Amino acid sequence: MEEEKMQDDFWTYKERNFPHFTQRPTFHIYVLLTISSLLTAVFFIVALSKATVLSSELSELDAEIPKPKSGHDFYLFPCGPDTRQWEYFNGKCYYFSLEKTSWMRAKDQCNYRNSKLVVVDSMAEQNFLQTRTRNDRYWMGLNDRDMEGQWQWIDGSNYNEGFMYWKPGEPNNDQSNEHCAHLWSSGEWNDVYCTYLCYYVCEKPLLGARPAHERGTFSLNFTDAQRY
Repeated sequence: MEEEKMQDDFWTYKERNFPHFTQRPTFHIYVLLTISSLLTAVFFIVALSKATVLSSELSELDAEIPKPKSGHDFYLFPCGPDTRQWEYFNGKCYYFSLEKTSWMRAKDQCNYRNSKLVVVDSMAEQNFLQTRTRNDRYWMGLNDRDMEGQWQWIDGSNYNEGFMYWKPGEPNNDQSNEHCAHLWSSGEWNDVYCTYLCYYVCEKPLLGARPAHERGTFSLNFTDAQRY
């Protein structure tokens, strides 16, 4: 009996002085655990959503960045091996159409190809073009549609102070409706009505290439171009 009484006294003393030893989990603990679980779940959902968005943005950015060019095709076709209509000359790529169309539609077709109707600014470029377009007629980016006699290049280049290569007697505005210029079959320039159907030449700069006069030689700087 004495031993049992001593044990009862011990537990009574323990509960009185150390009540936390005998407390069990309460409702508040369950609430805190639930909130903690919910917060953890929300954190993972937000993190997953951010990761998905970031991955999508990186994919779009990667698609926009030009891929490095490699292999022999790049050296043979620096303007792109998939389209033989693009040809390289002096830091630019030139597109020679296979269809005949009006000047306005030719302008739109060049814009569609992220380029513009060719602007001839040197004898070297003129020689390249007339060699490539000989015996046919090709639209160029020159017109006086806004005001007769006020010829303008579509890129805003100064016509009056720039390079010219008109055919003798041109531009003559024959029949008072010749407001667009094209490369004549001999390569010289001629004005003609803008709805005339002929081929066209588009041009755009080649990323990473420098004009020949800056390189000192007539060759493509492949080291720079391969970065794109």
